Amino acid sequence: MDAGHMLKREDLVYPELSYQIIGILFDVYNKLGFGNSEKVYQRAVAIALKNAGLKFREQAYFPIKYQNERIGSNFLDFLIEDKIILEIKKGDRFVKNHIEQVYQYLVVGGLKLGILAYFAPRNVHFKRIVNIK
Repeated sequence: MDAGHMLKREDLVYPELSYQIIGILFDVYNKLGFGNSEKVYQRAVAIALKNAGLKFREQAYFPIKYQNERIGSNFLDFLIEDKIILEIKKGDRFVKNHIEQVYQYLVVGGLKLGILAYFAPRNVHFKRIVNIK
C-alpha cells in the first residue's frame, strides 16, 4: 500500500472532526508556544474543546480486559465525542511505544481513530493512528 493511499484512507475516518481537533492543537500551540508542560497543553486543549462545543472526557478511565475480566487500566488524555482518542506529548519526534500505545487503546476500545500530538520546539506535530479492523 503506497503512502498516498494510506493518507486518503486515514482522511476518511472522521475527517471533519479530526480536522477540527488538529485546528485546536495548532491554535493552542500558536498562543502558548513551546516550553510548557504536557499538563499545561492538556488544560489549554480542554478549554479549546469545550469552547468549540465538543463533547469530551479528560483523563478518561480505560479498562483493559481479557475474556471480559478487567486485568488493568489506563487513562486517556482525551476521548472526544466517544470516537477519537487524543494523546498529547511534549517533544519533537514520534516515539514507537507512544504510537503502539495509542493503537492498543484503539484495538481494546473498539475505536477507529487516535491522534498523537507532540508539542515541539517549532511546531505541533501530529500523527493519525487508524484501527481499520
